[in-house]
Amino acid sequence: MIIKSRHQNFEIEYLAGRIESLHIAYAGDDDVKEISLASVSSDSNSETMGSLGTMLRYPDDIYPLLKMKRAIDKAEKQIPPEPHWGFCYSMLHKVSRSFSLVIQQLGTELRNAVCVFYLVLRALDTVEDDTSIPTDEKLPILIAFHKHIYNTEWHYSCGTKEYKVLMDQFHHVAAAFLELEKGYQEAIEEITKRMGAGMAKFICQEVETVEDYDEYCHYVAGLVGLGLSKLFLASGSEVLTPDWEHISNSMGLFLQKTNIIRDYLEDINEIPKSRMFWPRKIWGKYAEKLEDLKYEKNSTKAVQCLNEMVTNALMHIEDCLKYMVSLRDPSIFRFCAIPQIMAIGTLALCYNNVQLFRGVVKLRRGLTAKVIDRTKTMADVYGAFYDFCCMLKTKVDKNDPNATKTLDRLEVVQKVCRDTGVLHKRKSYVNDKGQSNNVYIVMLVILLAIVFAYLRANRVME
Repeated sequence: MIIKSRHQNFEIEYLAGRIESLHIAYAGDDDVKEISLASVSSDSNSETMGSLGTMLRYPDDIYPLLKMKRAIDKAEKQIPPEPHWGFCYSMLHKVSRSFSLVIQQLGTELRNAVCVFYLVLRALDTVEDDTSIPTDEKLPILIAFHKHIYNTEWHYSCGTKEYKVLMDQFHHVAAAFLELEKGYQEAIEEITKRMGAGMAKFICQEVETVEDYDEYCHYVAGLVGLGLSKLFLASGSEVLTPDWEHISNSMGLFLQKTNIIRDYLEDINEIPKSRMFWPRKIWGKYAEKLEDLKYEKNSTKAVQCLNEMVTNALMHIEDCLKYMVSLRDPSIFRFCAIPQIMAIGTLALCYNNVQLFRGVVKLRRGLTAKVIDRTKTMADVYGAFYDFCCMLKTKVDKNDPNATKTLDRLEVVQKVCRDTGVLHKRKSYVNDKGQSNNVYIVMLVILLAIVFAYLRANRVME
């Protein structure tokens, strides 16, 4: 499942020929609550030791991390020779390593369609996200964007870094789009048209009520779920259930709400203008202004507001599980399931965590690698959702205004998972910390550290 660009940041960070360190902070019980705060290059011995400390604490992360690194390297080498397709896949690697990895699971025809769909929506989202574009200029671009994908001469300069390159050379994406089968083209055009209109609506409208919040998330993410379902159908790999529109929408909303929650600080600090997606109906109970939540003096109210936002997102899980269990193609299943597991894991870390208002909260990269490596069947999905719900449950403060509602929703999800009768097959994500008796893995880490140090020393001498 993919979602709106600035809020689709389940990025897979990996070892790029050097050791990188993770700074870990704990929000409560060490056994179940861990937050990866930063990933930085290890240009010093202390940072290298920090990375080694993380690996030694979680030695079971190493093999999945290496597999993920190898898969990403392989994907980056499989760039098509045609200029337009080469641009599309190269750009995909640059704007989302995680998506570029997961998309490789798909067959060539469907993979090309999803790649183009993703880049078209990324471009559309780049226009919406650029707060420097005057509203009277932005609105017609959003509304007419579905027409531009047929025009190999159209481009519009906006955004920054990779996104600016995407917009400046959008003709490559249009050329690739025009080579897709008609069924794929129609699905992409329809969703782009509906999404552009929805984005235009919310350029001129604040997210006031919970209904507004759901509607906004529908336009920027629920429609992506519908579009992907249409692409799966056009490929002949899947059939649509009677309630496919509703549950496809829920798949998008669950991911979008997770990232809107997690990206609070980034959005509120946006320059030149804050981006506010949390509904006033919720945050207005806890603060006079949404930005007030980031100040330390308001920490208690901020966390209570955060917990209500998380509780709201949990309502979509049953639909997401229903959607995933209906998928028949194993590659499409993995493509959809991995981001959903990342989302529930992220919610578990964000819940009751004041750090969300101070910095970045994201899954440990080794845990991300495990999710990608282990997610193969619905049994894996049920196990992951059950585990992360257990983790979240331990963080619920009974004095929280929404504690009862949160616990009720978690229990519903856990019951769904238990009733499948497959939980005994799972490998736990929450308690799978790696033990000190993993001697061989620890020895391997130490050996790799010595090799890296030796090679680096030789380069310095040369």
